[in-house]
Amino acid sequence: MDGNLCHPAFAPKAVAVVTGAASGIGCAVASRLLGLGMRVAIADVDTDKLDKAARELSSLGEVLIVPTDVASFAAVERLRDRVFAAWGDVSVLVNNAAIGGNPGKTWENGSDWEGLLGINLMGVLHGVQAFIPAMLAGDAPAIVINTGSKQGITNPPGNAAYNLSKAGVRSYSESLAHELCDATGGRVSAHLLIPGFTFTGMTNRTEKPDGAWTAKQVADFMLESVARGDFYILCPDNDVDRATDEKRMRWSMDDIVANRPALSRWHPDYREPFAKFMEA
Repeated sequence: MDGNLCHPAFAPKAVAVVTGAASGIGCAVASRLLGLGMRVAIADVDTDKLDKAARELSSLGEVLIVPTDVASFAAVERLRDRVFAAWGDVSVLVNNAAIGGNPGKTWENGSDWEGLLGINLMGVLHGVQAFIPAMLAGDAPAIVINTGSKQGITNPPGNAAYNLSKAGVRSYSESLAHELCDATGGRVSAHLLIPGFTFTGMTNRTEKPDGAWTAKQVADFMLESVARGDFYILCPDNDVDRATDEKRMRWSMDDIVANRPALSRWHPDYREPFAKFMEA
């Protein structure tokens, strides 16, 4: 895909910043942007993986390596300053850094909850607050893409901390998109990337499951969605199509409207009604 056909911010020699870029979706996005002729700063807290990714990505174009812990606003400010000093203004910001893990139930392990939220949620805020002021002060097209999750929408049982972090990214990104539209008339836009089942290091598997997409597929779908002007970049995978995702999400939102129990999709009294809803 020609970058100019995707979004004017994806122009040759324009500057992109991708966090969580040492592997997975972040690395795939960085590779795709380099393929469009962009200059890409890759950031990650895992310096060994970051160095390995940089060696692979450098063959594709100009890469700047900046080890960064996105949970620290000071560290993200240093990332911004390094990029500005090397290349100038940033056109594309991809706040992708996140961790999995499971701190436990809602009343357990508060410090572990804080650690996960510090990366998955506050890392997105730090990226926006560090880079957006310069985008607003400029006059060029710019774009922000924040990586969320379907778990931040349907909130399945099993990892409440991760769900909370991604629900926060969704809410924050919606507000960001609205405020940027008001402030810039669309010159600077925000988008929410919602991956499906994707084979990355967070899947804790050595071989790609048949049902999973590759990180490259997610990166390609992201660019195609931005070209359409989508805010919600809702990725399918090889097991779940968009129609199924839409029905699951509609059921979740209707819990409020219908005054059903929380997470009724997994409530024993609603298993049969949910199954019938999905089959209809």
